[in-house]
Amino acid sequence: MASILSHHRDQTAALGRVLAPTLARGTVLALSGDLGAGKTCFTKGLAEGLGIEGDVTSPTFTLVHEHPGGRLPLYHIDLYRLEDESELESIDLDGYLHCDGVTVVEWADKFADRMPTGVRWVKFRILEGDDREITL
Repeated sequence: MASILSHHRDQTAALGRVLAPTLARGTVLALSGDLGAGKTCFTKGLAEGLGIEGDVTSPTFTLVHEHPGGRLPLYHIDLYRLEDESELESIDLDGYLHCDGVTVVEWADKFADRMPTGVRWVKFRILEGDDREITL
């Protein structure tokens, strides 16, 4: 595991942009960290790095945003509002975890046992001010 210190949201997004070219079809990134820790900011950078155009926002209320285009499609899932594992069926979580693009799951630690073998965890920790520790 490697830890990276980000001093600003631009640096957090830049980490996503740098990571994007290394990702293969079927990659699942499981993100964890408190509210405001940088998960969506990182995902915005990841989308840019994949060549996806358009606005990338948190799918907190819609649960899933699909972003076609770019080198690979991006499937952005937010599990924050889900309380029960049975709710995962309504969004077809398993289908997204075994898809043809890159799947990013925010709040994946809520249902860690549902993450597939080979998932890549990205953990965000809030430090002082805008500083974040991001562990890959």
